[in-house]
Amino acid sequence: MKTAHFILIFCLLALASPFAYASDPSPLQDFCVAINDPKDAVFVNGKFCKDPKLAKAQDFYYSGLNIPINTSNPVGSTVTPVNVAQIPGLNTLGISLVRIDYAPNGGLNPPHTHPRATEILVVVEGTLYVGFVTSNTDNRLITKVLYPGDVFVFPIGLIHFQFNVGKTNAVAFAALSSQNPGVITVVNAVFGSNPPINPDVLVKAFQLDKNVVKNLQSKFWWANN
Repeated sequence: MKTAHFILIFCLLALASPFAYASDPSPLQDFCVAINDPKDAVFVNGKFCKDPKLAKAQDFYYSGLNIPINTSNPVGSTVTPVNVAQIPGLNTLGISLVRIDYAPNGGLNPPHTHPRATEILVVVEGTLYVGFVTSNTDNRLITKVLYPGDVFVFPIGLIHFQFNVGKTNAVAFAALSSQNPGVITVVNAVFGSNPPINPDVLVKAFQLDKNVVKNLQSKFWWANN
């Protein structure tokens, strides 16, 4: 009798497992506000789909990632994205790509996070010091110096960076696990938001003098992603 009960419970659990692991689809933009009237809808979670019969090779193609990009900017790096905005055929496929160029002697892809994607990066040229910080409460810094051919992974949502510690240009390519991974550059979000965050909030959060906070908010924050 106990065996029969065990088999029955096992079968019920097996049947229920797809529901137990079910979840909402991952968002493909920062938010998607619900509306009651479909005729007023403007956005979908992702992009509207073309009739598959009308698809052509150009929908799945991009050219130019072999071209070095100018890094003459305050942080000394430039990111060239190849996501659903550049290749429409990436829609719903959950993957995208970037090329990152770094200036010599300190070109930096500043601390940032991708809210919707894990990133796997491979160095093609130069030497990069890279790292990410784990979530509260550990806030552990995990770093590595990378050389050509080396690969490093930045887990989804964690703050990470890359810094050129070499005397020559550096180049890396990275794949991200979303057609639209998003990027939040920490300093831009905190000190360059529009409208600005109330300085009193930042004074208390960072334990800084109010004049220092206002000075930081007055600067032009470079967005290279």
